[in-house]
Amino acid sequence: MDPGDWPGNLGAGLLPAPDGSCQGVFLRYDLFGGRGPAMIIGNLPEGSPARELDEGEVPFEVAQLLAALGNDEPVTVVESEDTPVMHEDNLLIVKRIKCSESRISCAQFDRSDGVLVTIASWDRPITDDLYALLKPLPAELFQQG
Repeated sequence: MDPGDWPGNLGAGLLPAPDGSCQGVFLRYDLFGGRGPAMIIGNLPEGSPARELDEGEVPFEVAQLLAALGNDEPVTVVESEDTPVMHEDNLLIVKRIKCSESRISCAQFDRSDGVLVTIASWDRPITDDLYALLKPLPAELFQQG
C-alpha cells in the first residue's frame, strides 16, 4: 500500500499475538492538517481477541481513536443498523454503529477473507463514497512471522 495514495498524515500499527501472528492492522489518518487523528481503520482477522466485545462496548478502533484524541469520557454503543452498500461490483452489508459520543461515526463490514474492517471517524460522517477509496490489505499481513 502506497501511503502517498491518501491525503493527510498516515500512521500504521500492528496488534501482535504471542505466537508472532498479526491479530490486526490499524491505519490512522490525520486529515485535519496536524490537529489530531480524524480516522482510524482497523483490519482484524478471524480469531483476533480485539473482535470480542461485551454488550455496549465500543469497537477497538473507536477506543483507539478516543485515546489518541485524549478523550477519557466513557463511551458506549447505543445502537447498530445493517445497511447495504455497493463497493465496485460487490454488495457489502455495512453495520453502522451509533455511539453515545455523537461526534464519532463508526462502520464495520466483513471482507470475503474473514477480515473485519472497522472505520472510526471523529467529527465527520462516514459516507458511502468512502468505500470506493478503500484498498484491501493483503492476506499475507496476517500470517505468522
